[in-house]
Amino acid sequence: MRLHVLAVGDRMPEWIVSACEEYEKRMPREARINLKEIRPEKRDSGKSVSRIQEAEAGRIMTALPKACHLVVLDERGELFSTMDFAGLMEGWMKEGKDVVFVIGGADGVWQDLKQKADKLFSLSRMTLPHGIARVMLIEQLYRAVSIINHHPYHREG
Repeated sequence: MRLHVLAVGDRMPEWIVSACEEYEKRMPREARINLKEIRPEKRDSGKSVSRIQEAEAGRIMTALPKACHLVVLDERGELFSTMDFAGLMEGWMKEGKDVVFVIGGADGVWQDLKQKADKLFSLSRMTLPHGIARVMLIEQLYRAVSIINHHPYHREG
């Protein structure tokens, strides 16, 4: 199984890039992370939010692997505890199907793409900067795989 993170936005600060790379390199071979940046739509042309979201969704759809679980991050999505998320990940690993996590742009994710998702997932009810959402997601992916593999990274307390 491969884990894909499709994130709208580019030119992240170096500390965001470094943090993501640190967790990516820790991942075991059976759960590699592929982070792909999706070019955001230009906002200087007077387009509506819906048109911007639709253009970004088109780029996201083009980048999706053929057969995958599609998980869209959304502040109104389902919240999971770390242990519940690890259980969900373990189930996906047993299926062997790739999992794609989508982090939308500044205006969020187009409604039609959310409807195609297998799951709407929330890291927090708070709105997070996109770079921090990337780091949090990738760290939680590493944490979930660590739990599944009985690695001591995660501690219940």
